Amino acid sequence: MKKALGSLPARLLVGVAAGIAAGLLCGGLYIGDWYLGGTVMQVILTLRSLLGSLISFCVPLIVIGFIAPSITRLRSSASRMLLLALALAYVSSVCAALMSMAAGYGIIPHLSIQTAVDDLRAAPELLFNLEIAPIMSVMSALVFSVLVGLAAAWTGAKAVTQLLEEFQKIVLAVVTSIVIPVLPFFIGGTFCGLAYEGSITRQLPVFLAVILIVMAGHYIWLAVLYGLAGLYSGQNPWEVLRHYGPAYITAVGTMSSAATLAVALRCAGKSKVLRRDLTNFGIPLFANIHLCGSVLTEVFFVMTVSMVLYGKLPGLGTMVLFCFLLGIFAVGAPGVPGGTVMASLGLLYSVLGFDDAGTGLMMTIFALQDSFGTACNVTGDGALTLMLNGYAQKHGIREVPENSVL
Repeated sequence: MKKALGSLPARLLVGVAAGIAAGLLCGGLYIGDWYLGGTVMQVILTLRSLLGSLISFCVPLIVIGFIAPSITRLRSSASRMLLLALALAYVSSVCAALMSMAAGYGIIPHLSIQTAVDDLRAAPELLFNLEIAPIMSVMSALVFSVLVGLAAAWTGAKAVTQLLEEFQKIVLAVVTSIVIPVLPFFIGGTFCGLAYEGSITRQLPVFLAVILIVMAGHYIWLAVLYGLAGLYSGQNPWEVLRHYGPAYITAVGTMSSAATLAVALRCAGKSKVLRRDLTNFGIPLFANIHLCGSVLTEVFFVMTVSMVLYGKLPGLGTMVLFCFLLGIFAVGAPGVPGGTVMASLGLLYSVLGFDDAGTGLMMTIFALQDSFGTACNVTGDGALTLMLNGYAQKHGIREVPENSVL
Protein backbone atom coordinates (compact mmCIF):
# COMPACT_ATOMS: atom_id res chain seq x y z
CA MET A 1 0.00 0.00 0.00
CA LYS A 2 2.80 2.41 0.91
CA LYS A 3 4.56 1.70 -2.39
CA ALA A 4 1.34 2.29 -4.36
CA LEU A 5 0.67 5.60 -2.60
CA GLY A 6 4.24 6.67 -3.27
CA SER A 7 4.04 6.04 -7.01
CA LEU A 8 3.88 8.90 -9.50
CA PRO A 9 0.24 8.26 -10.58
CA ALA A 10 -0.87 8.25 -6.94
CA ARG A 11 1.00 11.47 -6.19
CA LEU A 12 -0.52 13.13 -9.25
CA LEU A 13 -4.05 12.05 -8.28
CA VAL A 14 -3.49 13.28 -4.73
CA GLY A 15 -2.33 16.60 -6.18
CA VAL A 16 -5.49 16.88 -8.30
CA ALA A 17 -7.81 16.02 -5.39
CA ALA A 18 -6.00 18.29 -2.93
CA GLY A 19 -6.00 21.15 -5.43
CA ILE A 20 -9.75 20.92 -6.08
CA ALA A 21 -10.51 20.66 -2.36
CA ALA A 22 -8.29 23.66 -1.56
CA GLY A 23 -9.84 25.75 -4.33
CA LEU A 24 -13.40 25.03 -3.20
CA LEU A 25 -12.47 25.69 0.43
CA CYS A 26 -10.81 29.01 -0.37
CA GLY A 27 -13.94 30.16 -2.18
CA GLY A 28 -15.76 30.48 1.15
CA LEU A 29 -12.95 30.91 3.67
CA TYR A 30 -13.65 33.83 6.04
CA ILE A 31 -12.39 34.81 9.47
CA GLY A 32 -15.01 37.22 10.71
CA ASP A 33 -15.34 39.85 7.99
CA TRP A 34 -11.87 39.13 6.61
CA TYR A 35 -11.87 37.09 3.42
CA LEU A 36 -8.92 34.81 4.04
CA GLY A 37 -9.53 32.69 0.92
CA GLY A 38 -8.22 35.37 -1.42
CA THR A 39 -4.95 35.67 0.49
CA VAL A 40 -4.45 31.90 0.55
CA MET A 41 -5.12 31.73 -3.18
CA GLN A 42 -2.56 34.46 -3.79
CA VAL A 43 0.08 32.31 -2.09
CA ILE A 44 -0.97 29.12 -3.92
CA LEU A 45 -1.13 30.75 -7.35
CA THR A 46 2.21 32.50 -6.80
CA LEU A 47 3.87 29.18 -5.95
CA ARG A 48 2.18 27.57 -8.96
CA SER A 49 3.50 30.35 -11.20
CA LEU A 50 7.04 29.79 -9.88
CA LEU A 51 6.84 26.03 -10.44
CA GLY A 52 5.39 26.59 -13.90
CA SER A 53 8.27 28.89 -14.81
CA LEU A 54 10.77 26.32 -13.55
CA ILE A 55 9.19 23.54 -15.62
CA SER A 56 8.99 25.79 -18.69
CA PHE A 57 12.69 26.64 -18.27
CA CYS A 58 13.59 22.94 -18.27
CA VAL A 59 11.52 21.99 -21.33
CA PRO A 60 13.94 23.30 -24.03
CA LEU A 61 16.80 21.59 -22.18
CA ILE A 62 14.89 18.31 -22.22
CA VAL A 63 14.20 18.66 -25.95
CA ILE A 64 17.87 19.29 -26.73
CA GLY A 65 19.13 16.71 -24.26
CA PHE A 66 17.10 13.87 -25.70
CA ILE A 67 16.53 14.60 -29.39
CA ALA A 68 20.04 15.68 -30.46
CA PRO A 69 21.91 12.69 -28.97
CA SER A 70 19.27 10.31 -30.29
CA ILE A 71 19.76 11.64 -33.83
CA THR A 72 23.53 11.18 -33.61
CA ARG A 73 23.00 7.55 -32.58
CA LEU A 74 20.90 6.96 -35.71
CA ARG A 75 23.90 8.07 -37.81
CA SER A 76 23.25 7.50 -41.53
CA SER A 77 19.58 6.71 -40.87
CA ALA A 78 18.90 10.00 -39.05
CA SER A 79 17.48 11.90 -42.03
CA ARG A 80 14.96 9.28 -43.11
CA MET A 81 13.85 8.59 -39.52
CA LEU A 82 13.20 12.31 -39.07
CA LEU A 83 11.19 12.51 -42.31
CA LEU A 84 9.25 9.41 -41.28
CA ALA A 85 8.43 10.95 -37.91
CA LEU A 86 7.17 14.15 -39.57
CA ALA A 87 5.06 12.14 -42.01
CA LEU A 88 3.56 10.01 -39.23
CA ALA A 89 2.67 13.07 -37.16
CA TYR A 90 1.03 14.86 -40.09
CA VAL A 91 -0.93 11.82 -41.32
CA SER A 92 -2.14 11.04 -37.80
CA SER A 93 -3.35 14.61 -37.24
CA VAL A 94 -5.09 14.88 -40.63
CA CYS A 95 -6.80 11.49 -40.33
CA ALA A 96 -7.97 12.35 -36.80
CA ALA A 97 -9.36 15.62 -38.16
CA LEU A 98 -11.20 13.88 -40.98
CA MET A 99 -12.70 11.35 -38.55
CA SER A 100 -13.85 14.21 -36.33
CA MET A 101 -15.33 16.00 -39.35
CA ALA A 102 -17.36 12.91 -40.31
CA ALA A 103 -18.62 12.59 -36.72
CA GLY A 104 -19.52 16.28 -36.69
CA TYR A 105 -21.72 16.01 -39.77
CA GLY A 106 -23.45 12.98 -38.28
CA ILE A 107 -23.91 14.13 -34.68
CA ILE A 108 -23.98 17.92 -34.34
CA PRO A 109 -27.27 18.55 -36.20
CA HIS A 110 -29.02 16.34 -33.63
CA LEU A 111 -27.62 18.09 -30.53
CA SER A 112 -29.20 20.83 -28.47
CA ILE A 113 -26.21 22.95 -27.47
CA GLN A 114 -26.19 25.75 -24.90
CA THR A 115 -24.33 28.89 -25.81
CA ALA A 116 -23.88 30.77 -22.56
CA VAL A 117 -21.56 30.22 -19.63
CA ASP A 118 -21.80 31.52 -16.09
CA ASP A 119 -19.48 34.25 -14.93
CA LEU A 120 -16.45 32.95 -13.10
CA ARG A 121 -14.84 34.27 -9.93
CA ALA A 122 -11.75 36.30 -10.78
CA ALA A 123 -8.48 34.85 -9.56
CA PRO A 124 -6.53 37.16 -7.22
CA GLU A 125 -3.34 38.82 -8.38
CA LEU A 126 -0.04 37.11 -7.67
CA LEU A 127 2.00 38.30 -4.70
CA PHE A 128 4.88 38.71 -7.14
CA ASN A 129 5.74 37.43 -10.58
CA LEU A 130 9.24 35.97 -10.85
CA GLU A 131 9.50 34.74 -14.42
CA ILE A 132 12.25 32.24 -15.18
CA ALA A 133 12.58 32.73 -18.93
CA PRO A 134 13.71 29.66 -20.92
CA ILE A 135 17.03 29.96 -22.72
CA MET A 136 15.09 29.56 -25.98
CA SER A 137 11.59 28.69 -27.17
CA VAL A 138 10.53 25.06 -27.53
CA MET A 139 10.43 25.32 -31.32
CA SER A 140 13.90 26.90 -31.36
CA ALA A 141 15.19 24.05 -29.20
CA LEU A 142 13.56 21.54 -31.53
CA VAL A 143 15.13 23.07 -34.65
CA PHE A 144 18.49 23.42 -32.88
CA SER A 145 18.40 19.76 -31.80
CA VAL A 146 17.55 18.52 -35.29
CA LEU A 147 20.19 20.64 -37.05
CA VAL A 148 22.99 19.89 -34.60
CA GLY A 149 22.09 16.21 -34.40
CA LEU A 150 21.95 15.78 -38.18
CA ALA A 151 25.16 17.77 -38.78
CA ALA A 152 27.03 15.79 -36.10
CA ALA A 153 25.81 12.51 -37.63
CA TRP A 154 26.76 13.58 -41.17
CA THR A 155 30.25 14.81 -40.25
CA GLY A 156 31.06 12.18 -37.61
CA ALA A 157 31.86 14.91 -35.06
CA LYS A 158 33.08 12.79 -32.16
CA ALA A 159 33.63 15.60 -29.66
CA VAL A 160 30.17 17.10 -30.21
CA THR A 161 28.58 13.66 -30.07
CA GLN A 162 30.26 12.92 -26.74
CA LEU A 163 29.25 16.34 -25.43
CA LEU A 164 25.61 15.65 -26.33
CA GLU A 165 25.78 12.30 -24.54
CA GLU A 166 27.08 13.97 -21.38
CA PHE A 167 24.46 16.71 -21.67
CA GLN A 168 21.72 14.08 -21.85
CA LYS A 169 22.91 12.58 -18.56
CA ILE A 170 22.78 16.02 -16.94
CA VAL A 171 19.28 16.68 -18.25
CA LEU A 172 18.12 13.25 -17.08
CA ALA A 173 19.35 14.07 -13.57
CA VAL A 174 17.42 17.37 -13.66
CA VAL A 175 14.25 15.57 -14.78
CA THR A 176 14.56 12.87 -12.12
CA SER A 177 15.52 15.10 -9.21
CA ILE A 178 13.62 18.32 -9.94
CA VAL A 179 10.92 18.22 -12.63
CA ILE A 180 9.15 14.99 -11.65
CA PRO A 181 9.02 15.78 -7.89
CA VAL A 182 7.48 19.25 -8.38
CA LEU A 183 4.84 18.16 -10.91
CA PRO A 184 2.21 17.06 -8.33
CA PHE A 185 2.41 20.48 -6.65
CA PHE A 186 2.17 22.30 -9.98
CA ILE A 187 -0.86 20.24 -11.03
CA GLY A 188 -2.46 20.73 -7.63
CA GLY A 189 -2.08 24.49 -8.01
CA THR A 190 -3.64 24.36 -11.48
CA PHE A 191 -6.75 22.52 -10.28
CA CYS A 192 -6.93 24.72 -7.20
CA GLY A 193 -7.19 27.78 -9.45
CA LEU A 194 -9.84 26.12 -11.66
CA ALA A 195 -11.93 25.14 -8.64
CA TYR A 196 -11.63 28.60 -7.08
CA GLU A 197 -12.70 30.34 -10.29
CA GLY A 198 -15.63 27.94 -10.70
CA SER A 199 -14.57 26.33 -13.98
CA ILE A 200 -14.96 22.81 -12.60
CA THR A 201 -18.36 23.30 -10.95
CA ARG A 202 -20.05 25.83 -13.24
CA GLN A 203 -18.40 26.31 -16.61
CA LEU A 204 -17.65 22.73 -17.58
CA PRO A 205 -21.27 21.44 -17.59
CA VAL A 206 -22.29 24.00 -20.24
CA PHE A 207 -20.70 22.05 -23.07
CA LEU A 208 -20.56 18.71 -21.28
CA ALA A 209 -22.26 16.77 -24.07
CA VAL A 210 -19.87 18.05 -26.72
CA ILE A 211 -16.83 17.47 -24.52
CA LEU A 212 -17.85 13.88 -23.79
CA ILE A 213 -18.29 13.21 -27.49
CA VAL A 214 -14.84 14.63 -28.21
CA MET A 215 -13.28 12.56 -25.44
CA ALA A 216 -14.87 9.44 -26.91
CA GLY A 217 -13.28 10.44 -30.21
CA HIS A 218 -9.90 10.66 -28.47
CA TYR A 219 -10.16 7.10 -27.20
CA ILE A 220 -11.33 5.81 -30.56
CA TRP A 221 -8.39 7.45 -32.33
CA LEU A 222 -5.93 6.16 -29.75
CA ALA A 223 -7.31 2.65 -30.29
CA VAL A 224 -6.83 3.08 -34.05
CA LEU A 225 -3.26 4.37 -33.63
CA TYR A 226 -2.16 1.64 -31.26
CA GLY A 227 -3.90 -1.02 -33.31
CA LEU A 228 -2.09 0.07 -36.47
CA ALA A 229 1.20 0.38 -34.59
CA GLY A 230 0.84 -3.13 -33.26
CA LEU A 231 0.02 -4.57 -36.68
CA TYR A 232 2.93 -2.80 -38.37
CA SER A 233 5.56 -3.47 -35.71
CA GLY A 234 4.46 -6.99 -34.85
CA GLN A 235 4.61 -6.05 -31.14
CA ASN A 236 1.89 -5.93 -28.49
CA PRO A 237 0.77 -2.28 -28.32
CA TRP A 238 -0.61 -2.80 -24.81
CA GLU A 239 3.00 -3.14 -23.62
CA VAL A 240 3.38 0.55 -24.52
CA LEU A 241 -0.07 1.88 -23.67
CA ARG A 242 -0.28 0.34 -20.21
CA HIS A 243 2.59 2.48 -18.94
CA TYR A 244 1.04 5.80 -20.04
CA GLY A 245 -1.26 6.41 -17.05
CA PRO A 246 1.05 8.90 -15.28
CA ALA A 247 1.68 10.80 -18.53
CA TYR A 248 -2.07 11.01 -19.22
CA ILE A 249 -2.79 12.38 -15.73
CA THR A 250 0.10 14.84 -15.97
CA ALA A 251 -1.13 16.10 -19.34
CA VAL A 252 -4.61 16.64 -17.91
CA GLY A 253 -3.08 18.77 -15.16
CA THR A 254 -0.50 20.71 -17.15
CA MET A 255 -2.48 21.10 -20.42
CA SER A 256 0.86 21.05 -22.24
CA SER A 257 2.61 18.29 -24.17
CA ALA A 258 5.93 20.02 -23.55
CA ALA A 259 5.41 20.26 -19.78
CA THR A 260 4.45 16.56 -19.73
CA LEU A 261 7.57 15.53 -21.64
CA ALA A 262 9.59 14.37 -18.63
CA VAL A 263 6.85 12.01 -17.45
CA ALA A 264 6.14 10.78 -20.99
CA LEU A 265 9.80 9.82 -21.42
CA ARG A 266 9.73 7.90 -18.16
CA CYS A 267 6.52 6.07 -19.13
CA ALA A 268 7.73 5.11 -22.61
CA GLY A 269 11.07 4.04 -21.16
CA LYS A 270 9.31 1.37 -19.10
CA SER A 271 8.02 -0.41 -22.21
CA LYS A 272 9.85 -3.59 -23.13
CA VAL A 273 9.06 -3.24 -26.85
CA LEU A 274 10.38 0.28 -27.45
CA ARG A 275 14.05 0.81 -28.21
CA ARG A 276 15.73 3.30 -25.91
CA ASP A 277 17.36 5.29 -28.72
CA LEU A 278 14.10 5.65 -30.65
CA THR A 279 12.18 6.48 -27.48
CA ASN A 280 14.59 9.31 -26.68
CA PHE A 281 14.28 10.49 -30.29
CA GLY A 282 10.57 10.02 -30.91
CA ILE A 283 8.87 11.06 -27.67
CA PRO A 284 10.37 14.59 -27.43
CA LEU A 285 9.94 15.13 -31.17
CA PHE A 286 6.31 13.99 -31.28
CA ALA A 287 5.53 16.06 -28.19
CA ASN A 288 6.07 19.14 -30.37
CA ILE A 289 4.69 18.03 -33.75
CA HIS A 290 2.00 15.41 -33.04
CA LEU A 291 -1.24 17.01 -31.85
CA CYS A 292 -3.86 14.50 -32.98
CA GLY A 293 -6.12 15.02 -29.94
CA SER A 294 -6.07 18.81 -30.20
CA VAL A 295 -6.75 18.70 -33.95
CA LEU A 296 -9.61 16.24 -33.51
CA THR A 297 -11.09 18.48 -30.85
CA GLU A 298 -10.75 21.70 -32.82
CA VAL A 299 -12.47 20.28 -35.90
CA PHE A 300 -15.49 19.09 -33.93
CA PHE A 301 -15.68 22.34 -31.97
CA VAL A 302 -15.45 24.65 -35.00
CA MET A 303 -18.39 22.76 -36.49
CA THR A 304 -20.28 23.13 -33.21
CA VAL A 305 -19.58 26.88 -33.02
CA SER A 306 -20.63 27.31 -36.65
CA MET A 307 -23.95 25.66 -35.88
CA VAL A 308 -24.45 27.68 -32.69
CA LEU A 309 -23.60 31.12 -34.06
CA TYR A 310 -24.30 30.88 -37.77
CA GLY A 311 -27.05 28.26 -37.85
CA LYS A 312 -25.30 25.86 -40.25
CA LEU A 313 -22.30 23.61 -40.62
CA PRO A 314 -19.44 24.60 -42.94
CA GLY A 315 -19.52 23.03 -46.40
CA LEU A 316 -17.80 19.69 -46.99
CA GLY A 317 -15.13 21.15 -49.29
CA THR A 318 -14.39 23.91 -46.80
CA MET A 319 -14.01 21.45 -43.94
CA VAL A 320 -11.74 19.11 -45.91
CA LEU A 321 -9.47 22.04 -46.80
CA PHE A 322 -9.51 23.16 -43.18
CA CYS A 323 -8.50 19.66 -41.98
CA PHE A 324 -5.51 19.38 -44.32
CA LEU A 325 -4.28 22.89 -43.53
CA LEU A 326 -4.84 22.41 -39.81
CA GLY A 327 -2.54 19.37 -39.91
CA ILE A 328 0.26 21.61 -41.20
CA PHE A 329 -0.38 24.30 -38.59
CA ALA A 330 -0.50 21.69 -35.82
CA VAL A 331 3.02 20.50 -36.62
CA GLY A 332 4.29 23.97 -35.76
CA ALA A 333 1.89 24.76 -32.91
CA PRO A 334 3.60 25.81 -29.69
CA GLY A 335 3.59 23.26 -26.88
CA VAL A 336 1.49 25.45 -24.59
CA PRO A 337 -2.17 25.33 -23.53
CA GLY A 338 -4.39 26.26 -26.47
CA GLY A 339 -1.45 26.21 -28.88
CA THR A 340 -3.36 24.55 -31.70
CA VAL A 341 -6.15 27.13 -31.69
CA MET A 342 -3.72 30.03 -31.38
CA ALA A 343 -1.66 28.75 -34.32
CA SER A 344 -4.74 28.29 -36.49
CA LEU A 345 -6.58 31.56 -35.82
CA GLY A 346 -5.83 32.62 -39.38
CA LEU A 347 -7.61 29.51 -40.68
CA LEU A 348 -10.68 30.27 -38.57
CA TYR A 349 -10.94 33.70 -40.13
CA SER A 350 -9.87 32.99 -43.71
CA VAL A 351 -11.09 29.45 -44.42
CA LEU A 352 -14.17 29.17 -42.19
CA GLY A 353 -15.11 32.86 -42.20
CA PHE A 354 -15.46 33.16 -38.41
CA ASP A 355 -15.86 36.60 -36.88
CA ASP A 356 -14.58 37.75 -33.48
CA ALA A 357 -17.57 36.20 -31.70
CA GLY A 358 -16.91 32.85 -33.38
CA THR A 359 -13.21 32.78 -32.53
CA GLY A 360 -13.92 33.91 -28.97
CA LEU A 361 -16.47 31.17 -28.36
CA MET A 362 -14.18 28.67 -30.06
CA MET A 363 -11.29 29.51 -27.77
CA THR A 364 -13.55 29.34 -24.71
CA ILE A 365 -14.95 25.87 -25.27
CA PHE A 366 -11.59 24.59 -26.51
CA ALA A 367 -10.04 25.71 -23.22
CA LEU A 368 -12.64 23.69 -21.29
CA GLN A 369 -11.28 20.40 -22.60
CA ASP A 370 -7.75 21.35 -23.65
CA SER A 371 -6.30 19.13 -20.95
CA PHE A 372 -7.94 16.00 -22.41
CA GLY A 373 -6.84 16.85 -25.94
CA THR A 374 -3.29 17.24 -24.68
CA ALA A 375 -3.53 13.88 -22.89
CA CYS A 376 -4.57 12.29 -26.19
CA ASN A 377 -1.61 13.92 -27.95
CA VAL A 378 0.86 12.64 -25.38
CA THR A 379 -0.56 9.11 -25.27
CA GLY A 380 -0.64 8.91 -29.06
CA ASP A 381 3.09 9.65 -29.19
CA GLY A 382 3.74 6.17 -27.83
CA ALA A 383 1.95 4.59 -30.80
CA LEU A 384 3.96 6.59 -33.34
CA THR A 385 7.19 5.69 -31.55
CA LEU A 386 6.18 2.03 -31.80
CA MET A 387 5.77 2.55 -35.55
CA LEU A 388 9.31 3.99 -35.70
CA ASN A 389 10.49 0.84 -33.93
CA GLY A 390 8.75 -1.31 -36.51
CA TYR A 391 10.33 0.64 -39.36
CA ALA A 392 13.79 0.33 -37.84
CA GLN A 393 13.34 -3.40 -37.40
CA LYS A 394 12.08 -3.95 -40.96
CA HIS A 395 14.91 -1.90 -42.50
CA GLY A 396 17.77 -3.23 -40.40
CA ILE A 397 18.48 -0.04 -38.47
CA ARG A 398 20.35 -1.33 -35.46
CA GLU A 399 20.17 0.10 -31.96
CA VAL A 400 23.27 1.87 -30.68
CA PRO A 401 23.76 1.49 -26.92
CA GLU A 402 24.15 4.77 -25.05
CA ASN A 403 27.61 3.81 -23.79
CA SER A 404 29.03 3.01 -27.23
CA VAL A 405 28.11 5.97 -29.38
CA LEU A 406 31.57 6.74 -30.79
